Amino acid sequence: MTLRVLVLSNVRIVQEGLQCALAQQAGVDVVSTVDMAHAAERCARLRPDVVLFDAARLDGAAVVKALVASAPQSKVVAFGVKESEKEILALAAAGTAGYIRDSAGSADVVRVLEHVKCDELPCSPRAAALLYRHVALLSQGGRPPSASRQVCAMPVSRRELQIAYLLDRGLSNKEIGRQLGIEPATVKNHVHNMCDKLKVHRRGEVAAKIRALLRTGASWPARAPDTSPALQAN
Repeated sequence: MTLRVLVLSNVRIVQEGLQCALAQQAGVDVVSTVDMAHAAERCARLRPDVVLFDAARLDGAAVVKALVASAPQSKVVAFGVKESEKEILALAAAGTAGYIRDSAGSADVVRVLEHVKCDELPCSPRAAALLYRHVALLSQGGRPPSASRQVCAMPVSRRELQIAYLLDRGLSNKEIGRQLGIEPATVKNHVHNMCDKLKVHRRGEVAAKIRALLRTGASWPARAPDTSPALQAN
């Protein structure tokens, strides 16, 4: 079965190089290459099996979490990972399905993607031990040494996050409704609810408040996403 892959990087030469390398591998179809600004729309339209994103140039937990939220139908895999303790834990916490080291060749990339599609996580023994210790610590009610801030739940739903990202792009209620397949009045209600939950007064402040919460370590809503995926994250 062909593995449909979307390559995400803000650097065009990286997009083209990875597309060319993967095109030579059997069983892989690179359906598109894209930058972060257009990633959500492309994910929603093409629905790839895997979104392969450039972790070396798209760093930041908020960016990774937003990308995972924008592609709930796809496995999100980071490439260009140095496999440091901080990076591995951040990628795992953000919801990625796996990662590819910066030293990997094209054949290694395909191998990792095939494992990820089967819900398997190929990683080094060191990384496996790190994740195992991290889970054990959390199960005992502890916190990892690097977790210096209190983690709170994001006060908005997945659907509201979708709308927040579209608001951030400057879309009107009518345009958002068309993108998500809901009525403009429903969008208006969601916007009003978000303003109340986030304690802001204007729709333009919603996305900024969400980004601020992510920087403090707020976790994503546990509720399953709605049918339509989130369409944009900055």
